[in-house]
Amino acid sequence: MKILAVDLGLARTGLAVCDESEILASPAGVISERNRERLAQAIAARAKEEAVKCIVVGLPRNMDGSEGESAQNARAFAELLKTQVSVPVEMRDERGTTITAHGLLNDTDTRGKKRKAVVDAVAATIILQDYLNFRKNRKND
Repeated sequence: MKILAVDLGLARTGLAVCDESEILASPAGVISERNRERLAQAIAARAKEEAVKCIVVGLPRNMDGSEGESAQNARAFAELLKTQVSVPVEMRDERGTTITAHGLLNDTDTRGKKRKAVVDAVAATIILQDYLNFRKNRKND
C-alpha cells in the first residue's frame, strides 16, 4: 500500500511516500505554508494525487517520551487532516529524525539553501522508513 509521511514544521512541512510494496521511502517534497487549514488542504490534495492509502504524521516527543507543545500541535494537525482525507491518519514517534536528517545531509555535503530546502523531506523519509520497518516487523510476529 502506498503511504504518505508528514514531517510537520512551523514554516515548512516535509513529505515522503513509499512504493506499493512498502519497501522504500522516498522524499516527496516540501510544502511552505504556515496556515494549518491550507496546509491540510495541500496535503490532502497530494495524498489524493499520490493515491495513498494511509498518512503518517510525525509526533515530536521529548527525548524522555513526554509530549510538549510541539506534540500537541502535531496531534491537533492530524485531527484537522483527518477531516480533509478519507484515509487513516496515524501518528509516529519522530524523535531524532531531524538530527538524523542533518547527519545524512552532512554525509552528502548538502549545504546552504539546498539543505534548508530538503531537510524536512529527508526527515519525513526517515519517519516513513521507520513506520515501514514497524509494519514489516509486526507482520513477522
